[in-house]
Amino acid sequence: MILHARSSGRLQWAVIAGVAVLAPVLAGCEAGNNAPVFQWHQPTAGASTVINSGASGQISIRNVFVLGAGGNRSLPAGSSAGLYLALVNTGSPDRLVSVSAPGTAKSVRLPSQGIRLEENGEVLLTGPAPGVVLDGLTRTLNGGQDIRVTLNFQNAGRVTLTVPVMPRTDYYATFSPAPAVPTATPKVTPTASGTPAASATPSPSATS
Repeated sequence: MILHARSSGRLQWAVIAGVAVLAPVLAGCEAGNNAPVFQWHQPTAGASTVINSGASGQISIRNVFVLGAGGNRSLPAGSSAGLYLALVNTGSPDRLVSVSAPGTAKSVRLPSQGIRLEENGEVLLTGPAPGVVLDGLTRTLNGGQDIRVTLNFQNAGRVTLTVPVMPRTDYYATFSPAPAVPTATPKVTPTASGTPAASATPSPSATS
């Protein structure tokens, strides 16, 4: 019994010593990422890159991904998909003027004036509602796929990334689906009899 007690005590001290050795190692690894050990982190499975902006500045493009459908479903061709990303500018002011997804979408919606990047500023288009939308998908999108997306900046130029399609599950389950493409409504003008009539665009005259 005495030998058994001594062996158990030695085993307990060995476990405690092992934990004491591993604890600073784990803390050091996490501290290297500038985050505490037990703090929850937002997923960063998206694509990232850096593009030069001006003489000494850079634009960091971080965690770019497309949001797919929920569960095991797919986004069908002809629908829309949200594009999410973060932009950090350490150089002079710039502007994201256009985005394209060749082979995947017919067009990409941005704010009307593009996305302005202030000097030493950041723009977080990280959800839950999409700030950039891929319209007119030319193929079905499934979670786990990769697509190519090109970002065109006014001063920094153009960069192309391979971007993952993330299923709208787990953390992304609370994200908003991409809004549908707005459809134009016909302009209706009243006639002399009071009955509304849709206006038509006149055709060019054939007379000289």
